Amino acid sequence: MEVARADGSVTPLERALGVRFRDAALRDLALTHRSHAFEESAGLHNERLEFLGDAVLDLVVAEMAYREFPDLQEGDLAPLRAAIVNMTALAEVARSLGVGDAVFLGRGEEKGGGRDKSSILADALEAIIGAVHLDLGPDAARALIERLFRPRMMAYVRGEGERDYKSLLQQLASADLREVPDYRIEERGPDHLKEFTATVHLGGRALGAGTGRSKKEAEQAAAREAIFALEAAGDRGE
Repeated sequence: MEVARADGSVTPLERALGVRFRDAALRDLALTHRSHAFEESAGLHNERLEFLGDAVLDLVVAEMAYREFPDLQEGDLAPLRAAIVNMTALAEVARSLGVGDAVFLGRGEEKGGGRDKSSILADALEAIIGAVHLDLGPDAARALIERLFRPRMMAYVRGEGERDYKSLLQQLASADLREVPDYRIEERGPDHLKEFTATVHLGGRALGAGTGRSKKEAEQAAAREAIFALEAAGDRGE
């Protein structure tokens, strides 16, 4: 756990972020998980800052996508934003910054490997963004977000790296449809030559199907088809 510097010097996390908080208490609050707050009976944790940071992050990423890619239509911008702003991506960025070493956790969460839990890391990063917004201002928060996420956005548009269509569909479905994707698997063939077919359902109807040599591969293919179907429906105004 990273301890706040009593002499006011820059902490390793601040150095990684490229920011220096004026309000050290606000910085520490952004790093305080509810498990720590409950054990300390303080009642103060980072979830309110996470709420704010999530909204700031969504806005800045949406504006960045709008500005950087003027030829993309809404049906392309929405999945682009979802691909950049999701728990997996946020946790990866948080790990690269060393957020896991800085968070304040309760003893149980510490023993359970909380320092590397994607949900805790993603929430803490959003809380940090919220704290930067409050302490240093909107311009500082925007600069931080662009520095952290613009390279990932550009790489995604270039098609670099493996696309996690399941995570992307989960984001789109929960944000736009308030639904959870339901994957149904069928398999055929002998054990040494199995082929899996996945069908993903949203709102009670099949939206995409895909095949693969593993369940994961089939589900990714089904999620990809479902995303294209959602984009096409959006273009038609359905």
